[in-house]
Amino acid sequence: MKSCIFCDIISKKLKAQIIYEDDEFLAFEDTHPQAPVHFLVIPKAHIETILVANEQTLGRLLTIAAQEAKNKGLEADGFRTVINCNRHGGQTVYHLHVHVLGGRWFSWPPG
Repeated sequence: MKSCIFCDIISKKLKAQIIYEDDEFLAFEDTHPQAPVHFLVIPKAHIETILVANEQTLGRLLTIAAQEAKNKGLEADGFRTVINCNRHGGQTVYHLHVHVLGGRWFSWPPG
């Protein structure tokens, strides 16, 4: 496996502004935010895409995403969650991650 930036964050080789951590998951601020609030939630296990993730992992990712969105005050106005998958889906880091974006209006369709 090539070097994975998210695995380096998990192992603390790279610094990140961590907002949530437990034994299996990590959430941290995006370094290139696309909204006033933009953070990522990842499993600590290296899972490349949503296509190979199990139900428990996906459920936990979304539960943590919602919990941290509430902690950031996004509950009332709402927020967007995004999971990109493979090249055409816009995935650039091949470690499963959920983007949580909020604090502004979002258009539809997204892009």
